[in-house]
Amino acid sequence: MPRVKNSKQPLTSVQQLGSLVKSARDIMRKDKGLNGDLDRLPMLTWIMFLKFLDDMESIREQEAVLSGKRFRPAIEPPYRWRDWASKEDGITGDELIAFVNNDEAMRPDGKRGPGLFSYLRSLQGANGGDRRDVVATVFKGTVNRMINGYLLRDVINKINGIHFTSSDEIHTLGHLYESMLKEMRDAAGDSGEFYTPRAVVRFMVDALDPRLGETVLDPACGTGGFIVEAFNHLEKQCKTVKDRELLQTGSIRGGEAKNLPYLLAQMNLLLHGLESPQIDPGNALRFPLKEIGDKDRVDIIITNPPFGGEEEKGILSNFPPEKQTAETALLFLQLIMRKLKRPGYGSEYGGRAGVVVPNGTLFGDGVCARIKEELLKDFNLHTIIRLPNGVFAPYTGIPTNLLFFDRSGPTKEVWYYEHPLPEGRKNYTKTQPIQFDEFKPLLSWWKNRKKSEQAWKVPVKSIIENGFNLDIKNPNSKQGFEHMPPERLVEDIVKKEERILEIMAEIRQVLKKGI
Repeated sequence: MPRVKNSKQPLTSVQQLGSLVKSARDIMRKDKGLNGDLDRLPMLTWIMFLKFLDDMESIREQEAVLSGKRFRPAIEPPYRWRDWASKEDGITGDELIAFVNNDEAMRPDGKRGPGLFSYLRSLQGANGGDRRDVVATVFKGTVNRMINGYLLRDVINKINGIHFTSSDEIHTLGHLYESMLKEMRDAAGDSGEFYTPRAVVRFMVDALDPRLGETVLDPACGTGGFIVEAFNHLEKQCKTVKDRELLQTGSIRGGEAKNLPYLLAQMNLLLHGLESPQIDPGNALRFPLKEIGDKDRVDIIITNPPFGGEEEKGILSNFPPEKQTAETALLFLQLIMRKLKRPGYGSEYGGRAGVVVPNGTLFGDGVCARIKEELLKDFNLHTIIRLPNGVFAPYTGIPTNLLFFDRSGPTKEVWYYEHPLPEGRKNYTKTQPIQFDEFKPLLSWWKNRKKSEQAWKVPVKSIIENGFNLDIKNPNSKQGFEHMPPERLVEDIVKKEERILEIMAEIRQVLKKGI
């Protein structure tokens, strides 16, 4: 993040910020073009994005003047926030809607030219890309859904009261923004999108422990939870200006094909201090696996890929014929394996990964088993964390697991750790989610592994002999059915029922003889 100076304006408190954002959302509720928070939040985000960008550009411009350097803004007049939005009595009504929406409109400077969104979408960065490319990509997928220009002016005036010119204020807004993201995730859960709990994100980043100089990728980053946490983890390691330049220029990468999460991820990363987020707006699965070479590989991949989705035939053709499947999670697993650095190619021991997978991945056969065969023979699948039911509540009740593997060599043994529910709890809920403190015993075990009631290890030979089935029960568990796959559970119940019928028949025979 650029060095920021204290603004002459007084700092906005958490309560004031919350009040401003609430007021803006209340105004939006009056606009008939918006329907619910899934419409309101992206509106609020692109407006805040432009205000944030203009404040940062103002600071950069001042610093350039003081150091005698030339400054080129990402957005030129009259399209900067200060040109059209900062005056309370500025452009409004139908004129404002036309300026924002139309390909050509009357600009705030009184001349005709491209409308705001049309101009922003046309921006192009210098060689190597910069913030202009970020802005253009953000607005290619952004639509203004407000239809009342007077209400839009009222919202803009509210957001103009937030000043992104103090690191303290940005930090405060970052926390507020995260609470807004959580609301959006709650709303999106109804449309089949599942978001990773913050405690799980933080645990996975701490377990993988990214180091400054390494490249971290989330190919299905959603609103940016994993890469924001990775950025924060790396930022703590920065001691010099050179360290910060390294962090800013090549450490964090993401991919997100859906417009709304993409926009939210950009804003999320900018608020947390990443100046030019490198997030690919396309489908991460669109490239043939065989064309992904060493230049495309990274040190760390950490992700929660989509479960249960289906991809078009054009996407499936990017994968080997014997490993093509409709299950999106399995396609992403193959991509992750391909994208990890090989030992000796910019990484001494090769890349490493942490991936959230549904229970079905562990016991699946057919294509799934062939993918797991490659995972065990060509990668070191060293740890599987079995999460308790309800971690992803209320979005899904599907049991989930965390796979950790690297490219240091073939798997010799797999450590399992069954993460317990807190004492006295039967499950997690929306109002009582999993907490990071619950992972502290697991993080201690991670560095000093021993068998226990929660932890056990399995030699790879027995997994291979069992058809690459990774769904292995905790031998020390008192809850024998908790992670049993449905097929085995049904089979077990049928056998027990058959045995009960046999015993009943034997009892009848005994009773008849007794009579």
